[in-house]
Amino acid sequence: MSQDELKQQVALAALQYIKPQLRPDAIIGVGTGSTANFFIDALAALKYDFKGAVASSEATAERLRGHGIEVFDLNEVSQLAVYVDGADEANRQLELIKGGGGALTREKVVASVAKMFVCIVDESKAVEMLGAFPLPVEVLPMARSSVARAITALGGQPIYRAGMLTDNGNIILDVHGLSISNAKEMENKLNNIVGVVTNGLFAQRSADVLLLATSEGVKTLTVINTPAGSGEFY
Repeated sequence: MSQDELKQQVALAALQYIKPQLRPDAIIGVGTGSTANFFIDALAALKYDFKGAVASSEATAERLRGHGIEVFDLNEVSQLAVYVDGADEANRQLELIKGGGGALTREKVVASVAKMFVCIVDESKAVEMLGAFPLPVEVLPMARSSVARAITALGGQPIYRAGMLTDNGNIILDVHGLSISNAKEMENKLNNIVGVVTNGLFAQRSADVLLLATSEGVKTLTVINTPAGSGEFY
């Protein structure tokens, strides 16, 4: 199967997975990116089964509205029934790297108020250790150089994503060369750098469910923490 076919497969699986969460008054969160776009297109078939959506980017909001789905500002919503989004990498603890499309801050905010975070990816995004995909960090433009020096001191190689501004008017540094064995710790270290808005590690708020598209079908993965703090897929 092609990668697009896998993305479409997992998007349709996500639609079936979240159906029980849909109510006439339910508002759901929707992410950004190519896999999320397949989900939005599929979601249009159920648009009369829920009230509307909160979008993690302007591009997502436009696509939702194009399907006749009402888009709400997050300030109007106290809690989301579910948040569905893709990822650039996912490990066995369902910790993620996100932000390849530059929407990491809004994605992280929307995920933080969702009862359930369902991440949808194809099998190429499943990794044992995060960091092969360059980690996006959203930075205030005036702090670009100072943040880059601080990231270098942590062992990363930050590269400015030229010609790109986020929906928040900030810039992105893509950090290469990291092997992230402790994602929660690295997420905190990066967020504590003055001038960083947030980074693309979703470890403090990881996914609750990972739907993984493979050539053998879609696998549903969750993590059960053991006393030692490790996890196993089920």
